[in-house]
Amino acid sequence: MPHEIKRREFLQIAAAGSALGVAAPSMVTFAASAASSRPLSPGCRKSKVKVARLYMGSAEGLWPKPHLNFEEEVRSYQAEFEKMKDQFSDVEFPVDQLVTSPAQVAAIKDKLASVDGILVIHLSLGVRPILMEILGAGRPTMIFAVPYSGHEWAEFGALQREEAGAKLDCLLTSDRRQLAIALRPFRAMHHLREAKILDLTTEPPTEYLSEIRNKFGTEVKPIDLPRVRAAYDAVSDSEARAEADRWIRGAVKVVEPSREDIVKSCRLALAFEKLLEEEGATVMTADCYGTMWDRTIKLPAYPCLGFTRLNNLGWGGICESDLRSAMTHIIFQGLAGKPGFISDPTMDESRNSIILAHCLGTTKMDGPDQPAAPYKLRTVMERQEGVVPQVTMRVGQKVTQALLVGTDRLLYFTGEIMDAPDVDRGCRTKITVKLDGDAEKLWKNWSNGLHRVTAYGDLTKDLARFCRFERIQMVNEAA
Repeated sequence: MPHEIKRREFLQIAAAGSALGVAAPSMVTFAASAASSRPLSPGCRKSKVKVARLYMGSAEGLWPKPHLNFEEEVRSYQAEFEKMKDQFSDVEFPVDQLVTSPAQVAAIKDKLASVDGILVIHLSLGVRPILMEILGAGRPTMIFAVPYSGHEWAEFGALQREEAGAKLDCLLTSDRRQLAIALRPFRAMHHLREAKILDLTTEPPTEYLSEIRNKFGTEVKPIDLPRVRAAYDAVSDSEARAEADRWIRGAVKVVEPSREDIVKSCRLALAFEKLLEEEGATVMTADCYGTMWDRTIKLPAYPCLGFTRLNNLGWGGICESDLRSAMTHIIFQGLAGKPGFISDPTMDESRNSIILAHCLGTTKMDGPDQPAAPYKLRTVMERQEGVVPQVTMRVGQKVTQALLVGTDRLLYFTGEIMDAPDVDRGCRTKITVKLDGDAEKLWKNWSNGLHRVTAYGDLTKDLARFCRFERIQMVNEAA
């Protein structure tokens, strides 16, 4: 695409109308855990996620049986948490106790006020007064209830619909491994609050920066080109060449880029990591289709490989200074421990599908501690220069696409990857997604620019819990 077309301006107009991940020693070590429910992400630098863990029962309850031994029940849950301790390595439980009366809850209200969320493990019948006292703390609350816990589940839906219960959700399941899933929305909220996004741009700040800071706590810090160039120059030639060798060795094929171009991109990639470390930041983005495209102030190399590397490490590398996509990326990381793939779409109604394409592909879509997908090293398609990983994503994989719009609406749709096209049209990395919804409805409902962010897995329920707690409206674009 020639510069005159100005894709960034098109995106703004449209919006107005509606790897190889080689961890450096300074980076986080990722714990292994069950892929089915792995939620971990290193997206928090400052503190652990704080969760109040309350075991809730009433001595007056006769269900699931009279004289239920609460201490024994608590020990059985503690054993489950111990089995899954890797999945809670970024979590601390500053409040962790059995509560059998409203008075006990009232006595710890000040402690409940400071946690990210409350996990309530339902043990017996007769707990409604205790639960109402917990909800009175005003913190996001997840109830975990196995069968036979009690009959209160019949009221949970009504409590959700009441204003006082707007921050209530629950998991009614016999699968205790889902205790890890119960904490996902708390983690996403915590990540947003502690996130710091470095934005390389000369564009003036907008109201959006203060809006997301006020609601979510997310900080966006603009940085200038001289600082990035200084970080780039500070990376040694040997470091850059060693990183380039790792990417070249890991590639299925190097198609267009020269080794020197790969070295320059790797030097910038290492500079990005240095900048994040210096700032205590978690996400990097650059105005690569706007102010950084000007040939007189051009970046020393293309940022794409550096963004992929950050995604692979569990941080965030975001194209085109797209702060909405950056926020969505952080949410996905918090909910599922997986990065997002930012893309531009093109529709195919004949297959009830959408093709999502971007030159920058992320090789570790399953998460930073999982195997990398195959990739080729290519140029940026539209400019025929630079370096990007063209990633072959997994056919048959369920995916969720989303975009946080403003601070109170989240657009989404789901589907399954049916193809990973390797054709000379469109951006380098492409996936064809067979929609769970309707292609015609999707394009008719489309708004707010081109970009959507794709994550592996059907994360609809996780997003719904997060959105309930943050009072965000979810909109299925394909329904």
